[in-house]
Amino acid sequence: MQESQGYNNFDNELEDELTIDLKKIFLTIWSRKYLIVKVFVVVLLIFICITFISPKKYTVEADLYINKSNATNLAEFNPYAIESQVEDGFSLTASNKLANEIELIKSPLVMQKVINENDIKYRKVFGIFTTKKTGKLIPAQRFNKKGKNPSFENIKGTNVLRVRYTAKKPELAYNVVNSIISNYINLQQSLNTEKSKSDKAILEKEYNKAKVQLNEKLSQSSGLPASAVSGMGNISAMSAFSASASKAIGNLKGQFISGKRSEIEVTENATKAAQLASKLEWARIVAEMSDNSKVLVINPPLMPEVYDQSSPKLLINILLGIVFGAIAALFALIFAETTSKKLTYSMLGDNVVYNFMDNLTELKMCFLANKDSNIALVAFDDAIEDVKEQYLGKYTIISADITDEFVNSVKNYDKIILFEKVNSTDSKLYKNIITILKDLNKNILKEVLVK
Repeated sequence: MQESQGYNNFDNELEDELTIDLKKIFLTIWSRKYLIVKVFVVVLLIFICITFISPKKYTVEADLYINKSNATNLAEFNPYAIESQVEDGFSLTASNKLANEIELIKSPLVMQKVINENDIKYRKVFGIFTTKKTGKLIPAQRFNKKGKNPSFENIKGTNVLRVRYTAKKPELAYNVVNSIISNYINLQQSLNTEKSKSDKAILEKEYNKAKVQLNEKLSQSSGLPASAVSGMGNISAMSAFSASASKAIGNLKGQFISGKRSEIEVTENATKAAQLASKLEWARIVAEMSDNSKVLVINPPLMPEVYDQSSPKLLINILLGIVFGAIAALFALIFAETTSKKLTYSMLGDNVVYNFMDNLTELKMCFLANKDSNIALVAFDDAIEDVKEQYLGKYTIISADITDEFVNSVKNYDKIILFEKVNSTDSKLYKNIITILKDLNKNILKEVLVK
């Protein structure tokens, strides 16, 4: 039972302490409400003004779908495309391929043309001061040095590349993005043309070699005239040639042609030639379509409206103003409380009677609970008259002061009750009195605020 009572007392004390602390915080804030509101409003207005003062910036973006195959456009359908996707013994992953495309679009091959087409030059410093570079075209390496403007972003999990550019003029932002896309596509077309030509050249060489070998084998094996093969001057004749070759090979069955080995060699060479013919046919088709790019614009750039700036944004600045206004108000409150020359609520101790006249009952209960103790009333000058009106002749009232007389006066008392006024009592004197009482090991029962 006693243990339960002890827990209850602890809970009550904790509740009282929390209540007092919360009340002190509330009163501290309330006493500085005008300062808090002023600081908050000023900071908020500053951020709102920034919205209208700062130069407007416009952002234009576009999305490009990129076929990550290093072959030509028809690589997905062409089973005979020549592979070139291994570098230094390592296979290029999909992400690496798209990363390569990003580096390609950022290269001077594209960027320098973008700069020239849009007349992007060095400007005056802060719009005022000219330098040796002012008026000169920005080098490509400088234009995209930090990679922030223009920016290139791979949409995670896709083959989509997002191109973005920000400028003070909507027309410039729009033109730069368009210029980047067009020059990048032109570069891709050029690369595709070179690739298709290279594939075609390699296949033609291999095919011509295979025709010669097959011609030789057929001549050796069956006496088929060389003109039967040499007459095949183009791919379109291959089907006829293949039929003739097949017929010739069929006629050879059952005959002794240096054994079955010669028959197998002829068959292998004919098959090889036919396969190369098919590959070469694809290469020629691809060559004819090499002017098509492997880049598809799936989200073209749009011209921004005059009011549709990317920055500054009024709503964002208002939110920032609210956040920073609250922070600034908090710091202003702390600064005012710590530098105040008058007593503030935040300086008070734990056991506080917040209203002398309205809480006389609480104070009387305190006297009753300590009736056997020797209690002195220590009052500051601005509060002493109010205390005398209520306790004259009942308790000893000592005027708070940092003198030997004051120290000698309070030595004879076990417990002290302080009387002070918020925003009136000198804060330095208050802190010194508290220090003196603590040094004398005096128990401060209550701090009573006199209105």
